[in-house]
Amino acid sequence: MSLPLSHSYSVSTEEFVVIGPSDPIVAMLGGDVMLPCHLSPAMDMENMELRWFRSKFSEAAFIYQNQQEQREEQLAQYAGRTSLVKDFLTQGEAAMRIHKVQAFDNGLYTCLFRKGNFYEEANLELMVAGVGSAPQVRIQGPEEDGIRVMCMASGWFPKPQVQWRALSGEKFLMFSETYAQDAEGLYSVEAALVVRDSSSGNVTCSVLNPILGQEKVMAIFIPEPFFPQTSPWKPAFMVTLTVLTLLIFGAAYYTKREHTAKQQERQEREKLHRDKEEDQQTKEKVLKDRGKAGQAWRKAQLYAVSVTLDPESAHPNLAVSDEKTSVTWKDTCEIGEESGVPSVLGCGAITSGCCFWEVEISKRSRGEWALGVCRGDVNREGWYKELPEKGFWAVGKYGKSLCACDRSGTQLSLRQFPHRIGIFLDLKEGEEGEVSFYNMTDGSHIFSFSLASSSGTLFPYFRLSSEDVFLTICSIVSGPAETPVPLNNPPSSLEEPMSLSEEGFSSGSGVDGALPGAESPLLSCSPEAMFP
Repeated sequence: MSLPLSHSYSVSTEEFVVIGPSDPIVAMLGGDVMLPCHLSPAMDMENMELRWFRSKFSEAAFIYQNQQEQREEQLAQYAGRTSLVKDFLTQGEAAMRIHKVQAFDNGLYTCLFRKGNFYEEANLELMVAGVGSAPQVRIQGPEEDGIRVMCMASGWFPKPQVQWRALSGEKFLMFSETYAQDAEGLYSVEAALVVRDSSSGNVTCSVLNPILGQEKVMAIFIPEPFFPQTSPWKPAFMVTLTVLTLLIFGAAYYTKREHTAKQQERQEREKLHRDKEEDQQTKEKVLKDRGKAGQAWRKAQLYAVSVTLDPESAHPNLAVSDEKTSVTWKDTCEIGEESGVPSVLGCGAITSGCCFWEVEISKRSRGEWALGVCRGDVNREGWYKELPEKGFWAVGKYGKSLCACDRSGTQLSLRQFPHRIGIFLDLKEGEEGEVSFYNMTDGSHIFSFSLASSSGTLFPYFRLSSEDVFLTICSIVSGPAETPVPLNNPPSSLEEPMSLSEEGFSSGSGVDGALPGAESPLLSCSPEAMFP
């Protein structure tokens, strides 16, 4: 599976993207239709598993595996009606052909292509359409001072649209319609119209297929003598009834308006009171959340360490400063498909305990970047994706948004875009750990990843995807703003701070030396440690 386009670096020869048609495919009832999908980049598909299915993976319409069709998992409705178009398999194109299209075939499909343990899929829509019988129109009899006319048609798909028109072309808006589906899923319709104007003459019933835009029309002539005769006293009665009705409605309207005005005034007072209470609750919640976030990163700062960059792990296009605390692009570098992902690791491996460091992103930096941690055994050669399942736990800027580097590319909503990010790594021995990111511009929490107890050796990770990005590891020498807790005698409520190796990280809390008796969670900075 792939990240959204803006988050993906996948152009590996072992990976691909499946692309289906962007517009719905229209098929006629009883005909044949092809549902195509293709690979990007194009590659030979003869030895892949190809599967077209409906809403569930198990609802297979067609399966191609081991260079032949597999019928064991196929839905019974598709048995003998589907086949594979193999003409362009070697060029990365395949299509499922459906023979003798039925109403059941209408809807969404997914084409899934698998090669080894890697697979991708795409969605496509099939719209089945069929034109049924011409409408039959007949006079049913007199009703409500008019003539009731019926229009009937059958064998349509999808549900057809019915319209009545007078001889002048004017549409009748008031009529009833009833739909039914037969065993094959085809629609029949009965529409009833009461014609009250004896001068209408011809009336026309049309039945329209909404997908194809095709319609069938039938007209009927209604002779004037068929209409019921009007009694002479009825007009006078209708006028009197209308006047009385208006008087009654006028009195009711005046009474209701007075009642409504009082009710609205009471509701407005209640709404103002509720709004005031909600504003107060919102302010209290914001202050409480800010307090929690502040406590979290202040606690994290108790475990501050000095991180330096490892020039030997840097991408050829990156320039690491002499102090090993800043990284940017070189003045002259090659940018191409084979150049890979421009990243660099921190010097020193982390195996257990807690540590915290901060990275400043220059305000002039307008390009894309990512910060976090990665496993020591990841392969950073060529192009790769930064995903937790591939050994990367990071957040970064993509376009104008800050996102978490996960499968869904979660966009992060922040009050203020960060120019300084704090990273807190908490590795508990034998338990699930966590890496958290904080916006040091306003002290708010950005995002957290859970780490499995088997995550292994970790390294600080930095990526720059364009020339105008400048990252600097900040020096934290004074600890948090509040009175610091000595690292050699931490409170019982805090986790045990990590021990520090001299070659990798050093404590920035103002306390010299490591904790007595603590095993060092940092390994020496060597190519073997970072790339086993």
